[in-house]
Amino acid sequence: MSQGLGNSIRVIFPYLHHDTWVFDDESVGLVREPFVSGIPEMINKLVADIPGAEMGFRLVFSSSPFPRFSTRVIRRRTEYGGNWYYSDEYDAEGWLCPALLKYFTEAPEEIYVRAEPLVS
Repeated sequence: MSQGLGNSIRVIFPYLHHDTWVFDDESVGLVREPFVSGIPEMINKLVADIPGAEMGFRLVFSSSPFPRFSTRVIRRRTEYGGNWYYSDEYDAEGWLCPALLKYFTEAPEEIYVRAEPLVS
């Protein structure tokens, strides 16, 4: 995968902290990194069927389709060092901050995602 750093499929573990979706990833130096500007609303829809998601869930993502991905977002434009992505499924747009570049060498045109409970 030309846009990835290491593995082509990445995993983070978002959770709610003071009513904001955040995640920690020590491997790239992020602690309580928040999702903002439309992304929390997409996450709410993505995890609607996962009991206890607010306590944490597994978010699998890649710039390439993978088996059982749930949805995809498409890059629309760059702004303030981040990128706006659109979801056809949710008819919604959200901004991913420059922390995205901790996972990709450049902002991918598409990001495929799947949300899973922590305990199956």
